[in-house]
Amino acid sequence: MNEPLDLDVVAKHMSGRIDGFSGPVSAEKTPTGQSNPTFILTSPTGKFVLRRKPPGVLLKSAHAVDREFRVMSALANTGVCVPKMYFLCEDEDVIGSMFYVMEYIEGRNFVDPRIPDVTPAERRGMYDSMNSGLAALHSIDVNAVGLSDYGKPGNYFTRQISRWSGQYHASETGTISEMDQLIDWLSRNIPDGDDKTSLVHGDWRIDNLLFAQKGPELVAILDWELSTLGHPLADLGAQLMQWAMPVGPEGRGLDGVDRTTLGIPENREYVELYAKRTGLSEVPEMGFYIAFSFFRMAAILQGVKKRALDGNASNPEQGLRLGSFVPIFARKGLQIANGE
Repeated sequence: MNEPLDLDVVAKHMSGRIDGFSGPVSAEKTPTGQSNPTFILTSPTGKFVLRRKPPGVLLKSAHAVDREFRVMSALANTGVCVPKMYFLCEDEDVIGSMFYVMEYIEGRNFVDPRIPDVTPAERRGMYDSMNSGLAALHSIDVNAVGLSDYGKPGNYFTRQISRWSGQYHASETGTISEMDQLIDWLSRNIPDGDDKTSLVHGDWRIDNLLFAQKGPELVAILDWELSTLGHPLADLGAQLMQWAMPVGPEGRGLDGVDRTTLGIPENREYVELYAKRTGLSEVPEMGFYIAFSFFRMAAILQGVKKRALDGNASNPEQGLRLGSFVPIFARKGLQIANGE
């Protein structure tokens, strides 16, 4: 996984594909991005971002950088803020795996949803921007932007539970009884309305967002690997799931936080605002969607752990550390399922 980029090859490939580009380039690997290694490229022309599939044997349908490139290209000039896409290289012989190059956007990125070092008023504005950005995403006309075939319409949770159960078992390194129980509960408790379909991000959380250098505005939504056509409440459930985690660099949650003092909305207020923005007639109950999000994240982290053990992780040490959260996510999902 520490295989370096051939920067001469990268620069040559960028020439002629990006107007006005000139080399040479230097590269700095970002510390985040366990699934698809991401590099900030610096050249005399300016900065760019290169995102690639990891080398090695990969799970089927995982690390879909081509899907990321397609969806962000389709969302250009819409109300959804995404970086400009420059080109996709599907020829794995160029640098050893498929990759794309996109615009580098200056912005603030936060892994802690408490958003330190800002005022309560700015923090509240950032949460409002997150809510507005999610509502804008779910309001996209997929036919108008050419994404009507980006996924299968309807039966989203049925298909997702099947997919991620398969991915989980394919990368399983030991039995976790809570995960097996959670998979069973989810399969038996899919809510009515599973046929509702919109474009979904698939991993909606604060560390996949960029905010303006000054002010609360959302300027970019990143990491679209899990995007598809699906049920919009899956994205909302994913965000509420993160908030239920412990605070700190590992949990990255809001459990036990005095949200009122910090200017962070409570779950109900946030869901009500989303429902108003998207025109829902009723404020949805979110229990199933949060439990599903815990399940899916556990399955994702199990894959990260397996890649670390196999030597294919972007950051093996962090991969193993993240993998240790799998039973915690499974247990929390089961607690939500049981109404605890």
